Formats: sequence, C-alpha cells, structure tokens
Amino acid sequence: MSDVEVDLNGLERRMDGTMTALRTEFASLRTGRASASILEPVMVEAYGSQMPLNQCGTVNVPEPRMITVTVWDKSLLGAVEKAIRNSGLGINPVGDGMVIRLPIPELNEERRQELAKVAGQYAESARIAVRNVRKDGMDQIKKGKAEGMGEDDQHIWHDEIQTLTDQAIANIDQALESKQEEIMQV
Repeated sequence: MSDVEVDLNGLERRMDGTMTALRTEFASLRTGRASASILEPVMVEAYGSQMPLNQCGTVNVPEPRMITVTVWDKSLLGAVEKAIRNSGLGINPVGDGMVIRLPIPELNEERRQELAKVAGQYAESARIAVRNVRKDGMDQIKKGKAEGMGEDDQHIWHDEIQTLTDQAIANIDQALESKQEEIMQV
C-alpha cells in the first residue's frame, strides 16, 4: 500500500459508537418487564435546572413488574412524579412518602406493534449513521487518490470499508430482530 492511509480504526470506532447508541435507545423501549434503564431518558426539573432522574434518587427493580424510585430530597418528590408522568413512557407513578412506585402495565398487541415499529425506526437511523461513516471513509479514499494513492490501494481500502459497513449493518439488523422478538413476546 502507499504512504496514504485511511483511518480504519477511527471508522470502526464510530460505527461501534452507533451500535452503542442503538443499544441505549433499545433499552429505553418498554417491553412489559421492569427495567431501570427505561427511566434513563427522564429529566427532572430540580434546583432550577434539568437533571437526570438517577441523580435525584435511587432506581430499583424489586419485582418483575415494578420499579421503585427512592427520592433523596423530599422536596423533589412532586417534580420526579411529574417528570415520569410527562416522559411519554405510559407509566403512572404512585407516590408513597420518599418512594415512588412505578407499576409496569401489561402491553397489549397494538402497543407491542407500535414499539416494534419504533425499534425499526431506531435501527434505520443507526444504519444511516453507519452509511455516513462509510461515506467519510470513501471521502478519505478520494483524498488519497488526489495525493497519489494507487488504484490497487483504493480498491483494497474500499473493500475494507465495505466489509466494516456490512458487518456493522448486520449487527444492527441482528439487534433489531432480537429486540422485536423481545417486544412481541406475550
């Protein structure tokens, strides 16, 4: 190969980052089982600013269909309940002193299909992000061509980038299939 190189490690790292972000988004989808991760995106209006819920209290899963939030500062109890109620998770918090109980309702078939579609949208966004990383790699090859990279080297780098892309998209598809199965289980 010539002196001009494509940053394959950087491209791979960015594709892996896309997969990590997708897993985080999938974790926020409710599947009928209690999971503390569904509360990660919830932001609470506390002390004059927005704070993540996990910085206002302790999140526990004492049983399969129940999440509890033990609020550290009693004055934030109402704000935490309001944030959970307004989060769009479809969970109705029940306050009990310093503890907020979140019973996880059973998902009906329509809601399961809706969640499966949302998972598909998340996966498509991840695929687009991977394709954008691939495009950046191809731009590096074009830049290398302008700097004297040979045609053989261009083909080698192109194949390497395409292999990375195909692998990342296969991982996304596998994660989507797994998440949709999890959502559709009755």
